Amino acid sequence: MTAIRSICVYCGSSTGRGDLYMTAGLELGRTIGRAGVRLVYGGGTKGIMGAVAKGTAEAGGQVTGIIPRFLMNKEATEKALGGLDELVITDNMHQRKHIMFEKSDAFVALPGGIGTVEEIVEIMTWAQLGHHRKPVVFCNINGFWNPMVALLDHMQAEGFIHTSHLVKPLIVDSAEAAVEVILEASADKGVPSPGDDAVIDKM
Repeated sequence: MTAIRSICVYCGSSTGRGDLYMTAGLELGRTIGRAGVRLVYGGGTKGIMGAVAKGTAEAGGQVTGIIPRFLMNKEATEKALGGLDELVITDNMHQRKHIMFEKSDAFVALPGGIGTVEEIVEIMTWAQLGHHRKPVVFCNINGFWNPMVALLDHMQAEGFIHTSHLVKPLIVDSAEAAVEVILEASADKGVPSPGDDAVIDKM
């Protein structure tokens, strides 16, 4: 494991219903920025994606956007992308996901659609296979992820998750709590907080 110096956020490129999810995106971004942690995300400047990036930047945090070339004009504008601290343009979704994983020390899922589900499930799959021990958090805004949590419990009860200790996402009810539980989980495992110069082994 590595120090928590960057957090990857998966979320929708649309706003969702009402203002609740956009507000959560802004709050999560601000919390990440205030913690001195870099945001790694899908590069979109619209919807919840844009809100997280905006919140992080407003709080003085660094933002890395990773976006496939074919989505640049769908999920963002070139002008807005120019405002990111770091922009990585990939050829396809596979490259995007791999680079997001490599650049991130923890993962948070805000509300989103099929793409968000696919991304966070892949991260949990890699954890189950022993490829990483990075914290995974579901930001359960307004109970959005309740069906996912119930499905994971059902899979385990029916005997399809045999390594549940490796697939143990953290569940929080507010955006502000996500960074706190990541840092707490990392501290419990001996992972230094941002700014700590301790040397640890990487996986």
